[in-house]
Amino acid sequence: MAKRAYFGTDGIRGQANRHPMTAEVALRVGLAAGKMFRSGGDRRHLVVIGKDTRLSGYMIEPALVAGFTSVGMDVRLFGPLPTPGVAMMTRSMRADLGVMISASHNNYADNGIKLFGPDGYKLSDEMELRIEALMDEGLQEGLAEPTELGRVLRVDDAQARYVEIVKATFPRRLSLNGLRVVIDCANGAAYRVAPTALYELGAEVKEVGVSPNGFNINEDCGSTAPKAMSRAVREYRADIGIALDGDADRLVICDEKGQVVDGDQIMAIIAAAWAEDERLKGGGVVATVMSNLGLERFLGDRGMKLERTSVGDRYVMARMREGGFNLGGEQSGHVILSDFSTTGDGLIAALQVLAVLVSAGKPMSALARQFEPVPQTLENVRFSNGAKPLEAAQVKAAIAEGEARLNSSGRLVVRASGTEPLIRVMAEGDDPKLVAQVVREIASAVKQAAA
Repeated sequence: MAKRAYFGTDGIRGQANRHPMTAEVALRVGLAAGKMFRSGGDRRHLVVIGKDTRLSGYMIEPALVAGFTSVGMDVRLFGPLPTPGVAMMTRSMRADLGVMISASHNNYADNGIKLFGPDGYKLSDEMELRIEALMDEGLQEGLAEPTELGRVLRVDDAQARYVEIVKATFPRRLSLNGLRVVIDCANGAAYRVAPTALYELGAEVKEVGVSPNGFNINEDCGSTAPKAMSRAVREYRADIGIALDGDADRLVICDEKGQVVDGDQIMAIIAAAWAEDERLKGGGVVATVMSNLGLERFLGDRGMKLERTSVGDRYVMARMREGGFNLGGEQSGHVILSDFSTTGDGLIAALQVLAVLVSAGKPMSALARQFEPVPQTLENVRFSNGAKPLEAAQVKAAIAEGEARLNSSGRLVVRASGTEPLIRVMAEGDDPKLVAQVVREIASAVKQAAA
């Protein structure tokens, strides 16, 4: 596959007002994607755009709009809306393309652009490469005639539509009446829709991270900082805590004691319940190479399989579609329920956990830890742009030695992040001292190669 100049594992991402996350690049994305999806017939072509709450969204959104309208595409603006909501609305409004402006769990200084096709799924690598090729054309290429410029409207009820879609995924026979739920929206895209959906399903809602100011998205709150959720659960004596990230496509939860569980445990909760109800498809779950070996053993003990993919929810979704699975996700909290959504949806996944909680009639602490995780160590090593530490001989040797030492009692994953200049070194196994030592030695080799 050709080298990608702009797109990473989850769209285009970077520091706002620094290449590639500049107004010019956003303009080029609009021009290029608009040209590619404005094909066939005389009908009008439509793109829908949502965003999270970052200050830089005010810069990127109009640049995208200028690009799309200049090649003749009509635009509908949603304002703050979760990433999965944009994917759903792309399909329900029969748009040619959907765009989400977000850097997900990163801090406010970053931003990103994610693209969805008319079916609501993230674009393939091949389509992203075609867009990249068009982005490098001259800005005067393929512009619409003055009479054919696109029109722009704001969709005022986008959030309300998404709330209704989400509520419909919760079993009609159940209610959240009597449950006290803490919801941490990370001062992000779900700050209105998530509390509203939970309240309308009957929960007593305690809100955290619902006061965005352009700078505080993911700041000491949300799924990447779950202490805020745990603290609120203990303070309000809530039954469960739910923490979303900035664009609400991932979550973590905690029990009534404030003990946090990750995406692997959430997938185990849902898989066990769905298997019992004969709702689980594909014979198991799709997860990435980063998911804990304990999840694999948990599923195996119950006659289910765990299929692993590369890191990135788009790769999980692709395997789910190929194999007919309806549950997949990542340890980080992306949980994809393909019966309901085309991408990870933190709020819909939370409702499935709540359905299990209500049906079981037990405290969350009795359900939250479905399996004992195998000891796992992860270390991130930052490197300067342009460096290629994974190609260094000493790093390759350290990885080979680590794999040999872990042998069949564990796993080793060393990979470059698709969104940041980081090398992620992860190992897991039944011997925690060995796991930690292997990670430490490989990370040391990476640091030396990156120096």
